[in-house]
This record gives sequence, C-alpha cells and structure tokens, in this order.
Amino acid sequence: MPEHTAVYIGTAFAAGVCLTLVCKDILDSHREKSEFSKAQIPASDQNVLVARAGPPAIVDGIEGCIGNTPLFRIKSLSDATGCEILGKAEFLNGAGQSSKDRVALSMIELAEEQGILTPYSGDTIYEGTSGSTGISLASLARAKGYLAHICMPSDQAIEKSNLLLKLGAIVDRVPPAPIVEKENFVNRARALATAHTASSTVSIPETDDQVEPSECMARGRGFFADQFENEANWRAHFGGSGPEIYAQCNGKIDAFVAGAGTGGTISGVARYLKPLLPNITVVLADPQGSGLYNRVRYGVMFDVKEREGTRRRRQVDTIVEGIGINRVTANFEVGKELVDDAVRVTDAQALAMARWLVEKDGIFIGSSSAVNCFAAVMTAQKLGPGHRIVTMLSDSGSRHLSRFWAKAGDVGGAVDTTLADVLNARDEDFL
Repeated sequence: MPEHTAVYIGTAFAAGVCLTLVCKDILDSHREKSEFSKAQIPASDQNVLVARAGPPAIVDGIEGCIGNTPLFRIKSLSDATGCEILGKAEFLNGAGQSSKDRVALSMIELAEEQGILTPYSGDTIYEGTSGSTGISLASLARAKGYLAHICMPSDQAIEKSNLLLKLGAIVDRVPPAPIVEKENFVNRARALATAHTASSTVSIPETDDQVEPSECMARGRGFFADQFENEANWRAHFGGSGPEIYAQCNGKIDAFVAGAGTGGTISGVARYLKPLLPNITVVLADPQGSGLYNRVRYGVMFDVKEREGTRRRRQVDTIVEGIGINRVTANFEVGKELVDDAVRVTDAQALAMARWLVEKDGIFIGSSSAVNCFAAVMTAQKLGPGHRIVTMLSDSGSRHLSRFWAKAGDVGGAVDTTLADVLNARDEDFL
C-alpha cells in the first residue's frame, strides 16, 4: 500500500473515531436532558409511564385528564432553604382536581376488571371519605355510568359536600366517630353498600334491544370502594405518581415528603422510588393529633391528644383535612418500612405556611398540602443546602374556604413574612 494512502486511511479512521465520540456525547447529553435512562430501571419496570413531553395528546374522556401533572420549583421555599423544593401539582388532575383522581380511577377500573362494577347497570359506588376521594369518585362515576353515595364527617368543609351534591352524588354528613364504632363514616358507607347489594333483586333482562342508561340507573349493586384498605390505592401511585416524579427529576431526588390519610400516596411512591434510589429519604408529613408520627419515629401508635380512655373523641384533633390517622391502614402497611423519618406539623404552622405560599408565590393550596410543604422545609434544613426535595400539592385551597382558610384569614396587601415566622407560628397567631 502506498505510504500516502496509509496515512490517509489512518487519518480518516482517527477522525471517524473522534466524530463518533462527539456524537455519542451529544446523544447522551440529549438523552439525559429529555428522559431518564432505562438502564437505571429494572427490566420489569421499563414499560412504566414516563412524563409527557410537549403538548398533551387528545385523550378519551375526563378520565384521560388524570396524571402527568406538572412538577414545579416552589421558588420562595427553594430560595429560603438553599434546596430545590419541588411541588407535584396534583390539583391539576382533570376530574376531581386532586391526587385522589388517580386513586378513584384505579379503584373503579380494578372493580370493573373483577366484574364487580358494570357501567350503566345501576351499580352505585359507596365511599367513606373526608371529601376529596368522594369528589373524584362522584366525577368519574358520572363519566363511567355509575351513581355515587358518599359518607363524610360532618366537621369537614361544607363546600366539599356542596360540590358532591352538584356532581349528582348522595351525601351523608355523619357526626365524627372512631373507626371502632358502626357510626363511623367509613363503616356507614360499607354497611350501605352491603345493604344495597342484598336488596337488589332486579336484573337487566336479556334482550337484543339497547337499554337506555336512565332505565338502568335505578338497579344494580352496591360497591364499597374502601380507599383505606383497597390495594388499588397505593398501586395508582406506584404506577403513576412515582414514575412521573422519577422521570421529571431525571432520577435525581434526595427526599420525598408526603402526608398519609389512607397511606396510599407515600407507600406507592416510596415503593417505586426506593429500589431505584436506595439513598432517597422518604419523610412522613403528619398533622397534630395523628398517631403516625410516633409510629414512624418510635414504633408506637399513640398521640397525646388521644389518651387512653378518650377513644370517643374525634379521630384526629386538627383543622387539617385529608391526612392524619390513628391506625395503620393496609395501604400504609405496604410501605411503612420504607418511611425513614416523620415531621410533626401543628395547625398554626400549616396555616402560616399556606399564607406564606400565597404571599410569596401566589400558590393557593389546601391544608394537607400546607403540611407537606412545611415538612419539606424541615427536611431541607435537616439535609442541608444543595438537595432536591419533592412533595405533593394534593388539592387547591378552594375546597377549604369555610374551615382551614377561614382560620388562616386574608393574606392582605403588603406583608413581609419571614420563614422564621412560619416555622415558629403559634396558635395565638390565628385567634
């Protein structure tokens, strides 16, 4: 081979190698920015939902508007702590405008798969709820051909039951009672569903004629959704919220913070994230009066606001709605060993945080979201600057006006609250 030809081939080969390496770097960089690497995910989980890029696709019905909610940087909290505190905007789910949309859809779909629910057969969905799950169930029930009958404690914000009525649900507001009593709102929903099914003796005749939905709605069975114990709850977050958060953060998360009412959110997300990110810290945000804080910290379900011999008191002594409980549900059980720490949040601290987020960021959230954000700040201070913390913004403040926000008051005009004011908030600040 002539010498100049050998030099040419050698030079071309070297240039090709360099070009390949440069292209590889560009592609790797692009892949890192646009989606998480499947190599980081076990083979069994590689077909999970990933965060949607670009404009959303056309979806089928209101149930198609559930999931893929934005994850955004809460600027004021991030700047104040030196950590990146991100909020998952679950109030933008399209049916009931809360994180419970995921759970409600999952429970209905599982019941349909098991042949428990049949659209337009007159089947009625019963549930005991503080409000948000009921609103999601009522919306989806109408969308999918069912009726809804919701039982809720009478001390919850009145706008929740008003909204349920507008959505066509039957609503029972019952006095607060412990879960051990049959008058408890959950037990009442279960009993009503059982009674409905037992008394339903009319079946749809076998015919080739099209049966109109209005003719069917008076028949059917009663289905008790059972959000506290139904595994469809935590699986909705394992298959939805968890993968979305991982994708949106490109697999870079130092802590996940969430409250627990049913326990489905924290268990489902933790079960998805922990195998992928063994060093992630999962933190429970717990309101005053709830026993879960002590369960996580000390292994004992106990709270000073519910001493021995006072079990007939309201279940959780807090103004916060949607989270806080004094028992370990099946949904919390499946993830409780993955919860690393817990933060106790008082009513005053939750109220102060809710006002702060309006004042500083224009973010108007409900009570459980305020608890989550306060716990995220405490987690940031514990981890130190430079960490990334994700929390859930479960619903809007618009369904907490008559109770939580009535107590929080109007934010007013020119105010200059400091983070220290929020952290040190006391009950007397809201008298």
